Amino acid sequence: MKQPLETLREEMRKKDRDIVRLLNERSEISVKIGRVKGQAGFPVYDPAQEARVLRYLSELNGGPLSDSQVTSIFREILSASRDLQKPTRIAYLGPEASFSHQASLLHFGASCQFFPQQGIARVFDEVEKGEVEWGVVPVENSLEGSVNVTLDRLALTPLTVQAEIDLRISQCLISQAKSLKGIKRVYSHPQGLAQCQSWLRAHLPNAATGEMESTAAAVAMVRGKKTAAAIGSALAASTYGLNLLARGIEDNSSNTTRFLVIGRGDTFPTGDDKTSIIFATPDVPGSLHRALSCFAKRRINLTKIESHPVKERLWEYFFFVDMIGHLRDRSAQNCLAELKDKTIYLKTLGAYPRAKDGR
Repeated sequence: MKQPLETLREEMRKKDRDIVRLLNERSEISVKIGRVKGQAGFPVYDPAQEARVLRYLSELNGGPLSDSQVTSIFREILSASRDLQKPTRIAYLGPEASFSHQASLLHFGASCQFFPQQGIARVFDEVEKGEVEWGVVPVENSLEGSVNVTLDRLALTPLTVQAEIDLRISQCLISQAKSLKGIKRVYSHPQGLAQCQSWLRAHLPNAATGEMESTAAAVAMVRGKKTAAAIGSALAASTYGLNLLARGIEDNSSNTTRFLVIGRGDTFPTGDDKTSIIFATPDVPGSLHRALSCFAKRRINLTKIESHPVKERLWEYFFFVDMIGHLRDRSAQNCLAELKDKTIYLKTLGAYPRAKDGR
């Protein structure tokens, strides 16, 4: 057994040498690309190009690695390549190890500079002021619905949506303690507590609950408290050096949060895109039906339509819409041109690659 194992390990070392050599050769090309981008005034982070690269790699993949495994590996390669060109600075809804942080890492990779912010509005502020190039904010949860603060800022900001991230939310029970015995209180964000009600009733029926501003803040707060636990992510447990008492305690296994990457500029089409808009209709019968007919007659699929109150005017509403397709598509251009004539307000929030495989 020893000789065949050593032979295989030597073959593996040869492959590793080849991989390191090829990664460095790729990185040298990436540095040259960065210089060209700099001379042309293009941003280092190009979500459309990265989406095309990952799609191309999936087409090349013949296994045994899955497409999602290949994507995960190359996310980090792309992240390192970006860092060689210019450091990527990202603001996210903090604190460290929040689900927004997890989504940021998933999308951008670890070779970036991440800046936690106290509140969604602060994420928008930091990007608008130019303190960072990009921001990551939650926009909706599959169980709890839309995040109103994000919708409010999207209606007002000069920034555009650059990408979307779908993050599967897996909640964990986290504590300084080593078992459930003796846990008297459980802390989390209100949504985290709501998403785990059945598990808490079954396993900790006598424990009181306490609300915190975020799941990560709850995890940080229970450090050193052996009779307290928090509901949060596995990343938070690792970050704050606590024990994972239980994994996957959410009541609904399909629980997913959608995040948006916000920044400046427009993205190019990839062939599999989504466009987000906001509009308001006249206060007359049939106005919404006439607006939606612009999409229907062109067979443009809408993945989301939601009314949202106009803060300054009582009982008036905006409509947030996500549609399949890119702003540069002729059908989308014709649709929005007609829609403009049937609305009293129309704003394009951004066109961007559709999220794939939880990313």
